[in-house]
Amino acid sequence: MAQRFEGRVVLVTGGSRGIGKGIAQKFAEEGAKIAILDINEEALAKAEKDFKEQGYTALTQKASVVEADEVEAAVGEVVNTFGKLDILVNNAGIIRDNMLFKMTDSDWQQVMDVHLKGSFNASRASQKYMVEQKYGRIINISSTSALGNRGQANYSTAKAGLQGFTKTLAIELGKFGVTANSIAPGFIETDMTKATAERVGVSYEDFVKGAVSKIPAARSGKPEDIANAVAFFADERSSFVNGQVIYVAGGPKD
Repeated sequence: MAQRFEGRVVLVTGGSRGIGKGIAQKFAEEGAKIAILDINEEALAKAEKDFKEQGYTALTQKASVVEADEVEAAVGEVVNTFGKLDILVNNAGIIRDNMLFKMTDSDWQQVMDVHLKGSFNASRASQKYMVEQKYGRIINISSTSALGNRGQANYSTAKAGLQGFTKTLAIELGKFGVTANSIAPGFIETDMTKATAERVGVSYEDFVKGAVSKIPAARSGKPEDIANAVAFFADERSSFVNGQVIYVAGGPKD
């Protein structure tokens, strides 16, 4: 396989499982040095072991994206370990789904903090290294929920906010050789999807079937589908693609 990311250093937030781990896997396979930042210690240890068994080195760091000082320290550690930071993937996310009338202040705030403050913290900490080296790629993971989704007033708002954040970063950082783009995944099979099935009280199998019935491509998405789109934005040759949002959902979205 072509090593298009050989010599590149990538940081994936929330990269210990699901979409984040799939993204880290893709970069590792294509020659990049990978760093994973996550709050889940157990999942981090497992991810580190999995990558090691495949012959890849992954710098795993336990940190909360919500805490600016922890993020600053983690990004600094990536640069100290690998000498630089080329690509940041803001993937860390949580769900606290509920209908508006049942949604608590905490449900709202936690989702805002992780998605928006988390991406802000990681981008702000990373851009100084990227600007200095006159090269960088920032890729934010949004969602088709940005277009609105029942029971997700918090998540939809945060994911739509990420798209505005992406476009602003593109405007501010473009002249320094740093691009910012966003991916909005549709239905992707992950632990988070399983949690949603549980919340709505249906079996995971039926939940997947129901979702697939509405997808023009007639299949569910996998983490590698998102990883492939991330790799496109991260590619050196994609330098004129900036401030864009790609919906990776097996079909068009309104």
